[in-house]
Amino acid sequence: MEYTQQREPPHVAIVPTPGMGHLIPLVELAKRLVVQHDLFITFILPTDGSSTKPQEAVLEALPDSISYIFLPPANFDDLPEDVSIETRISLSLSRSLPALRDSFKNLSGSTRLVALVVDLFGTDAFDVAKEFGVPSYIFFPTTAMCLSIVFYLPELDESCSCEFRDLPQPFKLPGCVPVHANDLMDPLQNRKDEAYRLVLHISKKYPLASGIMVNSFFDLEPGAFKAMGEGKEGKLPPIYPVGPLVKSSSDHGTDGSESLIWLDKQPKESVLFVSFGSGGTLSHDQLNELALGLEVSGQRFLWVVRSPNEKSANATYFSAQSIKDPWDFLPKGFLERTKGVGLVVSSWAPQVQILKHASTGGFLTHCGWNSSLESIVHGVPLIAWPLYAEQRTNSVLLADDLKVALRVKYNDNGLVGHKDIANYARSLIEGDEGKLLRSKMKELKDAAEVALSQEGSSTKSLAEVAEIWKSHQK
Repeated sequence: MEYTQQREPPHVAIVPTPGMGHLIPLVELAKRLVVQHDLFITFILPTDGSSTKPQEAVLEALPDSISYIFLPPANFDDLPEDVSIETRISLSLSRSLPALRDSFKNLSGSTRLVALVVDLFGTDAFDVAKEFGVPSYIFFPTTAMCLSIVFYLPELDESCSCEFRDLPQPFKLPGCVPVHANDLMDPLQNRKDEAYRLVLHISKKYPLASGIMVNSFFDLEPGAFKAMGEGKEGKLPPIYPVGPLVKSSSDHGTDGSESLIWLDKQPKESVLFVSFGSGGTLSHDQLNELALGLEVSGQRFLWVVRSPNEKSANATYFSAQSIKDPWDFLPKGFLERTKGVGLVVSSWAPQVQILKHASTGGFLTHCGWNSSLESIVHGVPLIAWPLYAEQRTNSVLLADDLKVALRVKYNDNGLVGHKDIANYARSLIEGDEGKLLRSKMKELKDAAEVALSQEGSSTKSLAEVAEIWKSHQK
């Protein structure tokens, strides 16, 4: 039996927690493992209900050597309506462990299972893999800087008794630019919240991983990767920078032609693309300020607009679609006044194709890491407007360290004012500052290409992981 299993193709189980931002890079990782390393993959998906259309589109487009299983929906009836997304994401996995174990048992019995890969919230699945003699790996879908924060969180928790935001000095993590506490990821903003407790619990399991793959590349964050490679007296598992893993082209959709045909008619690098990702939403007042700012700027723009939400900046995280018609919330006469200069589309647009288009000159983004990497791959400079999760930390990296972004500032009313928005747009598309950011972004684009080339650092790093898996014997 052992001889037969050894001759079977190696099989990897991947368990993403809910959210398109987690699923997309894991799918790109899976495709690369299949094409470059002849591995077979099964996605095991915890859910909090029915799958979303974008999720289904991604999964249905997978090649034959990648299969997927949905676990029964986790029960959240006991949770308050305003529970944080981090709590909901974490519980979707922990409450699915019995079902995950059953799937793992079936997979282990029918394939040569060589590894479990979980995302940043998935460490509770380690015990299941251990039971079946399978090593566990983390795929960290965001930056090495954020990974450093997660590694040092247990230490910070013990050494600091107050809220992190009350500390007078910024955090200075090894190899990273200083980051103020109010720019740390959302769960770290309130240590009394359940989300903080869960993230702390998860972070304490990171050293138990057999390895951690990071969706970044060495030349993007050399300081952080070097520090993690050398630091904490060998307490960290091996770190493998394998990025940038981004979609090579957008899924086809009904709006694809409208956006791209419009872009075809615009001058080179003249259009500001505006999108807050699959989960981001603004308040009604902020939506109005953004609309007026784009209008006053006089710059060409392509804006993916969603209906506003007064309670949450991540209202569409689990659905990716506006509930109400967003057109009703735009300032009166805005569409007529900006006709010809701007194009406004509802809820979705083919982002990758827009970013790679020659007419796109800048991207106003929420700084989700998938969007940030797509910008780097296509050399598009940024206006950084973080909303939730780890996006503020990403914006610090993009603006202060990499110097490829203008970061927005809020006024006394808690809004980014329309005059400031207009200035950011002009600076990025027409100004000298924009030229500097664009030049720096082109350098990163070239560095990303090198990292993913046949002899590149990320290609070699992923090959190292794949070889370890192929040699695994139970």
